[in-house]
Amino acid sequence: MMMIHNKWIKKLFITTTIIGVALLVIKRKDMTWRQSFLKSIYGVIMLKGKLFGTANGILKNEKNSTPIISIYSLKYIPNNGNPIELEQFKGKKILLVNTASDCGYTGQYSQLEELFNLHKSQLVIIGFPANDFKNQEQANDDSIAQFCKINYGVTFPIAKKSIVVKSNQQNPIFNWLSNSQQNGWCNEAPSWNFSKYLVDEHGTLMAYFSKDVSPLDEQVVSLLK
Repeated sequence: MMMIHNKWIKKLFITTTIIGVALLVIKRKDMTWRQSFLKSIYGVIMLKGKLFGTANGILKNEKNSTPIISIYSLKYIPNNGNPIELEQFKGKKILLVNTASDCGYTGQYSQLEELFNLHKSQLVIIGFPANDFKNQEQANDDSIAQFCKINYGVTFPIAKKSIVVKSNQQNPIFNWLSNSQQNGWCNEAPSWNFSKYLVDEHGTLMAYFSKDVSPLDEQVVSLLK
């Protein structure tokens, strides 16, 4: 009886494993095999933050330092349009995120969209595609826009592809975000794709969140209240 029971458990385990692997490798429409696989295992990737905490991936403006240069003096270039002045978002919080299509954290597009829909009356989210980390955003602007919309339902603004790491070609907005001589306190440039910076209604940089911090993490959401 025990032998039959063990055989049944073994067969169940093998069947479950096969089904699980199959689900992981099924290619989604409009995605590469890599993108499909990464989307499937996104939850596993985010376990790191849940298991070990995200404290080291969060920086906050504890001293309430004010900007030396106003972020409202800057513009961003939309994926398919003319430059837009950030000043038009005065009175709303702004979450600025460097993004990529072929990253293990690309699943955050869905969570960013959920956050945007929950708080769109008081929050603007802008994604900044960049190919700065392991060539994980090689697509052109049109392909990026289509990818975000079809696969993750993104409706928040996506900027034109640019460079976000510190360099002579760094996007001016990310230069501001990672330069204390401009924003008043933070020198943290993106450490990987999906680094997040939150600016308040008055143009003050409130916090930085690393890739390991979900856009729906309480540490993020609490600052939107």
